Amino acid sequence: MKDAVIILSGGMDSVTLLYDQKDRIALAITFDYGSNHNKREAQFAALHCQRLGIEHLLIPLSFMSRYFKSSLLEGADAIPEGDYASDNMKSTVVPFRNGIMLSIACGIAESRGLTKVLMANHFGDHAIYPDCTSAFVKPMSEAMKAGTYIGVEILAPYTGITKTDIALIGKRLGIDYAETYSCYKGGEKHCGRCGTCLERKEALQQAGIEDPTEYLS
Repeated sequence: MKDAVIILSGGMDSVTLLYDQKDRIALAITFDYGSNHNKREAQFAALHCQRLGIEHLLIPLSFMSRYFKSSLLEGADAIPEGDYASDNMKSTVVPFRNGIMLSIACGIAESRGLTKVLMANHFGDHAIYPDCTSAFVKPMSEAMKAGTYIGVEILAPYTGITKTDIALIGKRLGIDYAETYSCYKGGEKHCGRCGTCLERKEALQQAGIEDPTEYLS
């Protein structure tokens, strides 16, 4: 039974969730909020949806890049390099991004008669992004359920697992991670130096997957 909308960026985590839950997904939504890597990610989101025969919407949120403060919205040079750690990556937080996207996805889900919204946050995000934590996801889900006639709720099955665990799921599913994008700088090739690139490299290595990513360094 197809009962879910998925928020699909086109990165490793959400593409894995797309394939992991494909039998229940009726609609995928990609949000263009003006980040450096939106365009590259969205191309892969569309590719996978076309391959799986899942309807795909690209929804612009241009106001976020105008009014929100984040290095993720300020160009490649603003992105810090080095480990995916709290002090280093805090500047990349887009304030309440997931809250905004989940709210829109919730409204679309109810409009379509779908009762679930899937998101691919994971344990490694928790220290850096407050709207990826279980402390946020659980009450947000409760608010969505209370605020809709059909009781729309969030499904976030990766909340308690690591990116390596997600890569292992992708390995089992046969996902080609060359067809995903992670780099926060948003270039044609992954920079290989920002926190998300380093986290991607580590996850693939620990999962025993030969890294197919093209890096600048």
